[in-house]
Amino acid sequence: MDFSLTPEQDAFREQVRAWLKENIPRDWSRRVMASAEVPRPEAYQFLRDWQRTLFDAGFVGLTWPKEYGGRGLTFMEELILHEEMALAKAPQILNILGVGMAGPTIIAYGTEEQKKRYPAKILSCEEIWCQGYSEPNAGSDLASLQTRAVKDGEYWVINGQKVWTSLAHVSDRMMLLARTDPAAPRHKGITYFLLDMRLPGVTVKPLKQITGDPEFNEVFFDNVRVHESEILGGLNNGWQVGLTTLMYERLALGFGLQVRLRIALDGLIELARRMEKEGRVLTKDPVMRQKIAQLWIDTECLKYLGARAITKLLKGEIPGPEASIGKMIWVETHQKLQELAMEIEGPYSQLVRGSDWAVESGVWQYTFLRSRANSIEGGTTEVQKNIIGERILGLPKG
Repeated sequence: MDFSLTPEQDAFREQVRAWLKENIPRDWSRRVMASAEVPRPEAYQFLRDWQRTLFDAGFVGLTWPKEYGGRGLTFMEELILHEEMALAKAPQILNILGVGMAGPTIIAYGTEEQKKRYPAKILSCEEIWCQGYSEPNAGSDLASLQTRAVKDGEYWVINGQKVWTSLAHVSDRMMLLARTDPAAPRHKGITYFLLDMRLPGVTVKPLKQITGDPEFNEVFFDNVRVHESEILGGLNNGWQVGLTTLMYERLALGFGLQVRLRIALDGLIELARRMEKEGRVLTKDPVMRQKIAQLWIDTECLKYLGARAITKLLKGEIPGPEASIGKMIWVETHQKLQELAMEIEGPYSQLVRGSDWAVESGVWQYTFLRSRANSIEGGTTEVQKNIIGERILGLPKG
């Protein structure tokens, strides 16, 4: 890939850099949730407002078509934006699943009416989206899902349950997969719906995690009536549409979250500069320096791996199974980083938020606990390895 920039792209970088310097909230770096990779409840409104500010400035949805709320730029500009946001330690957006998954899938498969209705509100954070895929008996084996949709005139009546649904408790819309033809083969009878979370019969029950936050949820559907105009990509074509969403998700995890990883790494280095062991600052310890240096190398590798995917996107192609590589590497690197943070804090790693002696108000303990979910969410590491083996390396199914 050619990383040289055109004069227009250089000018765009300067524009982004100047705007971030002027507009990042002054107290952002002092907030407890500043180092968290996942939005925390106390940050929801702040991040919603921040996303709206970014959108008004034209820095959300850079590659989306102008007629659907974007700017019609290339993924090189997207790469530049991510780099500058990492360097500036900028806040993330709240509508992560909408921008990273729902919007691109709607643009790829939606009717003209759907493409005019949804994307702009996703970008502005007017409508927050969640993903209704996993079920109690259909997590990694998505084709086994049992949520049913039965035709009733112009409507589909949906019954069933989803689980581990991130941000469902604050979402307006859901990317929902439901079985519409029970007699068809497992992959053939599934349909992708754009579900209004405020419809009668939708019940959301938050699940408290090891971090103490109710980020994940159970979602129940009791005779929920969805109009046929809310089907995306055609009846019984949900498997193909759903895979596209997953590819965008893994691209976002492997590429977009590299920005959060770089911010976390910079925070880790600052933490090591403040902590001492046996009277010596940890950044002076040769073994610790090697561990930090390896994390920096891994983070840079992930950045360039994400950049390779841009070549395919610049050709107008959708993300492919290679996005699983980036997701898997991000998981491993991020979990190593969080484990090293606990090592750096030493005995202080046992003190959490609320303790007067907790380092940085216990934010590293929170992100360490939260990182355990990384190897499950967005497709487990085992699933990613199967995808890489079968769809990239051409190995036989296990």
